[in-house]
Amino acid sequence: MTATLGREALQAASVPHRTATTGTSRNYDSNGQLVFDRGEWVTLATCRSGDPDALFVRGAEQRKAAAICRRCPVQMECLADALDNRIEFGVWGGLTERQRRAVLRQNKHVTDWAEHLASGSEVAGL
Repeated sequence: MTATLGREALQAASVPHRTATTGTSRNYDSNGQLVFDRGEWVTLATCRSGDPDALFVRGAEQRKAAAICRRCPVQMECLADALDNRIEFGVWGGLTERQRRAVLRQNKHVTDWAEHLASGSEVAGL
């Protein structure tokens, strides 16, 4: 199986010193990476301004949905949230339902996906 999202894309999604327009103060970790409160990333998601139904499609249309994610500044946070919460439907963080299930099956040891992805650790199935 070929996943839409590779490790490099996950790391690129965590751009240092990203700016936000939410009006809240920004917190950065020791590596200069922006740290979000749980759920805050949603306000910065690219898909927020589009048709939500575009992310809940089947078949070849899923590639188009994943392409939306590739341009998103919070792709990694979205994927971590979907994996942590075992979201079953739709394209989240650039991965389809099937791809997320495969990642979860092959990485049963991961208990906090946000931390795991941010650390740059290997993710089996991607």
